[in-house]
Amino acid sequence: MTRESSPRPTRPPGGGGTTVTVGLPDPERMLSIPAVSLVAEERTLRGSYLGSCVPERDIPRFVALYRAGRLPVDRLVTHRLRLDELNEGLDRLARGEAVR
Repeated sequence: MTRESSPRPTRPPGGGGTTVTVGLPDPERMLSIPAVSLVAEERTLRGSYLGSCVPERDIPRFVALYRAGRLPVDRLVTHRLRLDELNEGLDRLARGEAVR
């Protein structure tokens, strides 16, 4: 992915900001951005692997947000499967019919 193929990041007042890359690209893909934007725009570039969750810190927070109605997990469920349907679920993932 190049900066040109991704949405143009906005610059907050006063500069700064963080660009977070998400997803797991093909290992051969390269990310290309103008080096001057990191310096002149005072930006930070950060990667995130599977959300970079720290379970001990984040799960209690996620539960509290869910209970407060601020994390709509129920809307993210695409399918409900029994354990014996695991392979079908993996097939759906491979076909792009579901998300993790």
